[in-house]
This record gives sequence, C-alpha cells and structure tokens, in this order.
Amino acid sequence: MRQDRPPRFALLTDAAIRLIAEAGMRGLTHRAVDARAGVPTGTTSVHFRTRRALVEAVVERLADLDQAELEDQGLRFAGSTGEAAGLPDALQPDHLDAFAAQVAVVLDAWLSTGRTRTLVRYACLLEATHHPELRTVLAHGVGFRVQARELLARAGAPDAERRGDALVAFVDGLVFDRLIGAGSLSGPVAGTPESVADLQSAVTLALRAATAPLAEPA
Repeated sequence: MRQDRPPRFALLTDAAIRLIAEAGMRGLTHRAVDARAGVPTGTTSVHFRTRRALVEAVVERLADLDQAELEDQGLRFAGSTGEAAGLPDALQPDHLDAFAAQVAVVLDAWLSTGRTRTLVRYACLLEATHHPELRTVLAHGVGFRVQARELLARAGAPDAERRGDALVAFVDGLVFDRLIGAGSLSGPVAGTPESVADLQSAVTLALRAATAPLAEPA
C-alpha cells in the first residue's frame, strides 16, 4: 500500500466507498462524503477538487486495499521482473495448483468480507463507460494483466501475453458471476470453505487451460 497518500485519504475514500455501495454513483457528492466521514463541510472538496478527482481517489483506495489482500496471501509480484513471491522461476503444475488455492482465498474475500468494495469497483467501471476520461484511472488493472502474462510465461505457456489477458478476463467474469450473476444464486455461499473450494477448482481449470500446449493442426 502506498505511503504517500494525502491526509485523510483513507477516511474520505472509505466514506465514499460506503456511499457508492449504498446509493450508487449518483449518491457520490463531496457534501455526502463529508457527512458520512464526520468531517466539516468542504473538507472533501479541499482534498479532491472535482468529482473526477474524487472518483480517481476511490479507485486508488480500492487498488490499495486489493493489493494488501494479495500480499497477505503471498501473491505480491516484486520488482520489475514481476517474480511472484514464493514461486520458482520455472513453474510446474503443482506450483500452479498452489497458486490457484491462494487466488481462491482472495477471490472469496472479495465476494464476502470485501463485497462492498467489489460492488463499488464495478460501479466505477460502469461510470467509465459514460466518462471515458476515467478509463485511465482504472489502469491499475493493467498491473494484474502484466502479472498474469509473466506467470504464464514462467509456466511455459505459448502466447503468454494473449493467454494472460484471457485469464484475467476469466477471473473478472468469475467474480462478477458469483457476485451478481447467475452464480450468485446457484453457487456456494461466499465466505465458506465450499466457496473457496469451488473458486479454486475454477481457477485451477483456467490455469491449466492457459498453460496447455497449442493444438497441432489437423
């Protein structure tokens, strides 16, 4: 988590996250954040002059919290080479299975204890469809794509760049389905061992597919 955040950054952005989760993006105003955070009127606008700046700060806060959870599971990628903590340079199937188990724990947390944050993340993504300038704010997701590409490359996957992007898209879709899609009705309850096991099975299948050799032409 970055240490150079401005004063009251966490207090104000956490209040904004709760507001968006309850009332959607329309409920996000500087005055509403002030009231929710319990600070004098005008405090939020001093720190984040425009609504765009406030949304950018919310996304940055979400990224900080997500990264902290990834690091707790030993999934931090250190240095410019993107080496995953605790994994060797040449990854074997058992390494990927262990990695899938770690990812499943994080995903289940995003669907249970971190459910509010996940809902807000999707709300920000939808906001960006109407305000293209916000897409640059959501570029923190590019880091996860880079990590996925490097992970697959170290596992010997062909076309690791394209498959890494597909893997990230799969995980995003998996979370969305379990959060508010059909999977939220038929899948295991988030926050349970059954949920973690189910997510681990799905991620393992995706990793094995992503690292499978190219099919020989007929």
